[in-house]
Amino acid sequence: MRTRIVEQDQRGDHGRCPSRGFGLCKSRSSRQTGRDRSRERRMGDIFLGKTADGTSQYLRLDQANRHGLVAGATGTGKTVTLQTMAEQFSRAGVPVFAADVKGDLAGIAMPGSAAFKHADKIESRITELGVEDFAYEGNPTVLWDLFGEQGHPIRTTVSEMGPLLLARLLDLNDTQEGVLAIAFQWADDNGLLLLDFDDLRSVLVAVGENAKELKLQYGNVSSQSIGAIQRQLLAFERQGADRFFGEPAFEIADFMTLEDGRGRINILAADKLMRSPKLYATFLLWLLAELFEALPEVGDPDKPKLVFFFDEAHLLFDDAPKALMDKVEQVVRLVRSKGIGVFFVTQNPIDIPEEIAGQLGNRVQHALRAFTKRDQRAIRAAAETFRINPDLDVEQAITELKTGEALVSTLDEHGAPGVVERTRIVPPRSRLGPLLAAERGQIQVDSPFVGKYDEAIDRESAAEVLAQKAADAAETAEEVGEKGREEVAKRERKSPSIWEKAWKRGSKTAASSAAGKMGRTILGKRSRANPVASGVTSAAGSLATDLAGPLAGRFVRNLIGGLMR
Repeated sequence: MRTRIVEQDQRGDHGRCPSRGFGLCKSRSSRQTGRDRSRERRMGDIFLGKTADGTSQYLRLDQANRHGLVAGATGTGKTVTLQTMAEQFSRAGVPVFAADVKGDLAGIAMPGSAAFKHADKIESRITELGVEDFAYEGNPTVLWDLFGEQGHPIRTTVSEMGPLLLARLLDLNDTQEGVLAIAFQWADDNGLLLLDFDDLRSVLVAVGENAKELKLQYGNVSSQSIGAIQRQLLAFERQGADRFFGEPAFEIADFMTLEDGRGRINILAADKLMRSPKLYATFLLWLLAELFEALPEVGDPDKPKLVFFFDEAHLLFDDAPKALMDKVEQVVRLVRSKGIGVFFVTQNPIDIPEEIAGQLGNRVQHALRAFTKRDQRAIRAAAETFRINPDLDVEQAITELKTGEALVSTLDEHGAPGVVERTRIVPPRSRLGPLLAAERGQIQVDSPFVGKYDEAIDRESAAEVLAQKAADAAETAEEVGEKGREEVAKRERKSPSIWEKAWKRGSKTAASSAAGKMGRTILGKRSRANPVASGVTSAAGSLATDLAGPLAGRFVRNLIGGLMR
């Protein structure tokens, strides 16, 4: 179904206000005097809606990386606003990430329908706003799920997460966090890959068993701290959180892809994830840090490289120590220059710490209810953050907004906040509601990442290496008892070292390269490849692969640690 509407003059027929009951219309002179409503839309800017006098409100693409806030009480239209913004960013060629905490945002993949029970209200709003060529349509969407049930699984390694974020996830105290940091450092120093919880548990056991030997080099390691960490790991495993850790590790560039010129919308199924609020918040914080680490500096681009919607944003700050909040502020501030726009979505604007709220230049404030004293403080605080509009009592308006209305203030071309305006929000073109199981399955089949992340890979890492060492030690002790120490010392070691493994793989490659060169010679094809050089290069590459986990993990942790200290 397609609705086409010809845009009328802003003031309607004979100069009358076209939106009865919405508010008083101002004269043309008052609309243009001392006000910044005359900003024209640039190609691709995000159309948010219109005021009572027909003035359009836009979010400029070149200001979207200055971050933003979408706030309002439950049922006031926050998710609809998020959906409207996300699909318009997509049409402008900007990839989007958003968490679907209620299960209904995934409908953004499918077109809306005239059969929708509230379709009459949507089309009535479209008529009021004078939107041209409105048509229901879906959006290029990729579905993700940390648990791998409703989308592609997202995994990272324990090493990449690092001890700081992992300590917050496990709710460790300072002493336990210190022991966890020792375990990570010891694993790095011994070339042990920390990929999943099995690896971390094995390393913790090894560190505990060798606590006396490690004391002088690393510091005290108490069995009580080791036990507390192991208990927390076990508790998280029971919640299924261990599935987030492992390989193949997620590549952040897969969030930043286009389809036929439109940005893909990445939807994270978070309805189950919300049962573990700390895992949800820690995952998103890790994701922001990964984006900061992976992307180059771009300054102020014409449009963002990625827009990141952080729903239920208060979870990031609940019970967080001040040091962590300071560093979250730093990450949010610095990620702007990477071309990332972060929009916090929350019920109450005072959930966002002042230091971070001060960096959110684009604001959409839906209705708040003044039921409690905290609600009243939130209303006053929200009103004080807007640029003053002499024709609008902002504090009163916040409590009077209807569903689908919001107070809007966005940054102008100079980065200055616009005057706050009471705005009717434009509805999305996509479905307002969840996906059917068959639709979700089809989206998965059509995904560009099908088969890339779906199956877990369990390569040799710390757990396997330490288990093999323990088995070798037991066999060696038995041999020493039977043959004597001197006789056993003459034989080769039971398990090859990391260097031996790399050289063995490289030798195989060299032999394969030599055979390939001979075959090409017989076929009359020339090759400049040197099989010996290829073998050496392969050996070096194999060694780099084995060492990549500890070294890359240390690099990322140094980065995040530098931000978080």
